Amino acid sequence: MNLKTLIIPLLFTAPIMTNAENIFFEEFKTTHNVVPFDRIEKSFYEEAVDSGIKVAQQEIAAIVNQRSMPTFENTIVALENSGQMLNRTLNTFFPVLSADGDDEMNEIAMRISPKLSEYSTSITLNEGLWNRIKQVYDRRDQLNLSTEEKMLLEKTYESFAHSGANLEGEARDQYRKLSAELSELNLRFEQNTVKATAAYELWLKKEDLAGLPESSIEAAALAAKEKGREGEYLITLQAPTYMAFMKYADRRDLREKLYRDYNSLCNGGEFDNVAIMKRIAEVRLELAKLLGSKTYAEHSLKMTMAETPENVYKLLDDLQKAYAPAWKKELKELTDFAKKTEGKKIELQAWDYSYYANKLKNEKYAFNDEELRPYFELNNVIEGVFGFATKLYGLQFKENQNYSVYNPEVKSFDVMDKDGNFIGVLYTDFFPRATKRGGAWMTEFRPERFVDGVSQRPHVTLTMNFTRPTETKPSLLTFYEVETFIHEFGHGLHSLLTQAQYSSLSGTNVFRDFVEVPSQFGENYLTQKEFLNSFAKHYITGETIPQELVDKVIKASQFGAAYACLRQLSFGYIDMAWHSITAPVDDAYQFELDAMKKVALFPEVKGTMTSPKFTHIFSGGYAAGYYSYKWAEMIEADAFEYFKQNGIFNPTIAESWRDNVMSRGGTEAPMVLYKRFRGQEPTIDALLKRDGIKK
Repeated sequence: MNLKTLIIPLLFTAPIMTNAENIFFEEFKTTHNVVPFDRIEKSFYEEAVDSGIKVAQQEIAAIVNQRSMPTFENTIVALENSGQMLNRTLNTFFPVLSADGDDEMNEIAMRISPKLSEYSTSITLNEGLWNRIKQVYDRRDQLNLSTEEKMLLEKTYESFAHSGANLEGEARDQYRKLSAELSELNLRFEQNTVKATAAYELWLKKEDLAGLPESSIEAAALAAKEKGREGEYLITLQAPTYMAFMKYADRRDLREKLYRDYNSLCNGGEFDNVAIMKRIAEVRLELAKLLGSKTYAEHSLKMTMAETPENVYKLLDDLQKAYAPAWKKELKELTDFAKKTEGKKIELQAWDYSYYANKLKNEKYAFNDEELRPYFELNNVIEGVFGFATKLYGLQFKENQNYSVYNPEVKSFDVMDKDGNFIGVLYTDFFPRATKRGGAWMTEFRPERFVDGVSQRPHVTLTMNFTRPTETKPSLLTFYEVETFIHEFGHGLHSLLTQAQYSSLSGTNVFRDFVEVPSQFGENYLTQKEFLNSFAKHYITGETIPQELVDKVIKASQFGAAYACLRQLSFGYIDMAWHSITAPVDDAYQFELDAMKKVALFPEVKGTMTSPKFTHIFSGGYAAGYYSYKWAEMIEADAFEYFKQNGIFNPTIAESWRDNVMSRGGTEAPMVLYKRFRGQEPTIDALLKRDGIKK
């Protein structure tokens, strides 16, 4: 997701400086001002951050010290348009750090983190600036502002108030100190997770890999060969490797070992995150109390659609009650199947679910994910996912190899509308590296905004960790990986289609519990014949995916729905627990166990925890916000139900979706935008229907 988070939730811009060496000191002199990665020296980053902070501070001082009465233009817009060099530097540095962060980049991040925190805090705690903002805000009803201008004013005011602008004296100093500490803790948490994942190695012999598909065995052999140990097999904790092993490996003891190792990641040892995460939660609580809230969740949720912890828990509890009975049925069916398969009674454990669920799905629907892989060759999938945007929004994608990239595996595309007008630049980065953090995300090297009345188009990057090609096969994706691609692509479209006057309101700069709506909306198309038939072709024969296999995919789409939902809810409950504390946590293991007891799927596995590697909430911006995936799922399921009733590529509905949701960014309240599209507020009914919970 969006990584420009070490500054306050506003985007700052700055005047041009001239320096012949450091490219960040002025606007990039490239086609569409794309980042000239081939001209970046790592030393540029810290130098540009230091200079960018100084210039931005000078511009803030100019806003504060002007004699003119505070107005929307000379205060709110001036603030919005301050600090361009700093923003340009960070919008390059942080995406590259997450996708290709070597030791030198990590060291730079550790050095600049306290500087950025101090800078951010110095802005939000600037009394003169706050007074000017407040004066404009207090006269907002007299200013004849447009809807978007009102939103910028409200967001600016609320962001400052939310970040301690009302604090005085000792409280201000305490806020500054805590903010700096939190910034460093967040960074250390993520770096530990990346390093621990990269350091893990499980060396096996070929006979240990029984049950794994040939593609996974080849990948393990290639990973070993790259380590200089040809003839052996290396299993890592990178997502494609871990998920395949848990799904296919016949050796239950090895599945258990890998599960325990993965779920004890950063729980002790060289890259221990336990003390760090406990302190992160404590610091957030202290910050919330300074700002007048009882808990961090209460503080954080004020600027969301959910608004309060009670509303979040209501959603989580409603879904738990709806899906729990279905999970009992799923578990009984899976347990009976495992008994039949093994010829004896077996108590299912957490490391058994993927293995037996895959076999049961294969038996019920006569297919498994490996049967789909040949039809999901990466280049064909790219064509299909891009084609989704072409059919729905008229967008065209043309690879442009003239742009430099931060890693040779990255590809870049020009995006045009149906009339050939330039929409933006899209970068794709698909495969795992030791220097890349796990998971998948979308961010921007440049956000959209209007400059001198002209829309400055966005530069978007999609970063994932997909199955690599082997020496004998191209990259063949699982259904889940295809789903991940179209999910992140949805975020990218949210950014690419935006038409906002101000960058802090453009694209994905929306309430956290609305930001996943465009991304999860696209996932619905993967169970639609019309879409699958457009790109799923066998990588050798070119044969379109057989209709019977498409039918099985559709029928199997509800398989394991209760498990998937309750598992997602467990993450939401853990997140809310950590951010609802009113005192420091002593026993983190028991704390997590208690937090997720409503949705415990299997017997307790002592020594394992989710929290120490839960980067989403401890370093990734989802603190007290992980529930937003389910909140957004409720909305996008409702939206897609509307499409299904009228045709999944209905041009009129698609145009309304684009104009009222996709292109509006954060320029209006999300529920206002959604109701304008749908004509009503969403309910969980469409979600329950889609998952087969409700007929």
